[in-house]
Parts: sequence; structure tokens; C-alpha cells
Amino acid sequence: MSRETKTNAMRILDKNKIEYETITYECKEFIDGIHAAEVSGIPAEISYKTLVMQGKSGSFYVFVVPVPASVDLKKAAKIVGEKSIEMIHTKDILTITGYVRGGCSPIGMKKQFPTVIDSSASGLEQISVSGGRIGCSLRMSPGDLIRITKAKCADVILESNPPQ
Repeated sequence: MSRETKTNAMRILDKNKIEYETITYECKEFIDGIHAAEVSGIPAEISYKTLVMQGKSGSFYVFVVPVPASVDLKKAAKIVGEKSIEMIHTKDILTITGYVRGGCSPIGMKKQFPTVIDSSASGLEQISVSGGRIGCSLRMSPGDLIRITKAKCADVILESNPPQ
């Protein structure tokens, strides 16, 4: 089997000597986070998705939330100091982040955007996020993810849709 190419996310983790596990799974195109967790065998309760949003000011923000959850836009806007915030269009993901839809990692984007990780991650031993390409996830400690992304933790998910 040929050696797998490292993504930006992996190179950054390696450079900073952060321990992580790479989990790869067969996937040719975008699937949602719940299906990615099922296919990869990663427990859904530690699987988090990366969402990129834009504030009214034009600034971009990254939110890392449990895969079954939705971001509470009012909470998110307040946390980052915006009047309002909305998801970027899927057609803009590659241009803004350098990653494709379904492979967008909070680590190693084109620019270091302000990042918020939902506070539910702080109680976990391990967290899994996209590894920077479709079919690749990275499992690591939430503390390491917070440090490498310079994130803050806050409650940003809709209460009607808590993590399971």
C-alpha cells in the first residue's frame, strides 16, 4: 500500500508535536458528519464538524460542533462580537479555507480564522474532526485542538438539538 499524503492539518500537528490518530474510510464524495462517523467507526459522541460562517462585518469564523448539532446563530454572533452571522455558501468553502466541502478541517486553513469549539468538547478525552480531505478524520485531545487552533470554548449549539 502506498504511503498516504499528509494534509495541511497533519503537517501542522506534526510540526507542533501534537499526538493524533488518522482514521481513513472509503468515501468518494461529500457525506454528512453522522454518516462519516458511521462509516469510519468513530463514535458519534466524539465526532465534530467544522462550519465556516461570515459575520455582518465580513469577517469569517470557524465553529466546531458535534455532528448531530446545529449552531445557534444568535449565540455564535454574540460570542464573536458580531450583530449577525451566517453560513458561507458551499461554493465558497475551497476559496476561503483551502479545503473542500466534507474535508474542511479547523486546522490548517488558508488563514487562521477566529475559532470557537462548542463547550461540550471540553469534557471529552478525545475529539474527532476532519483531517483535511474527504474520507479522513483526526482524533486527538480537545485541549490540543483548542491550542493549535487558538480557539475559545463556548456554548454555541441550539438547545433544541443537543449533542447525543
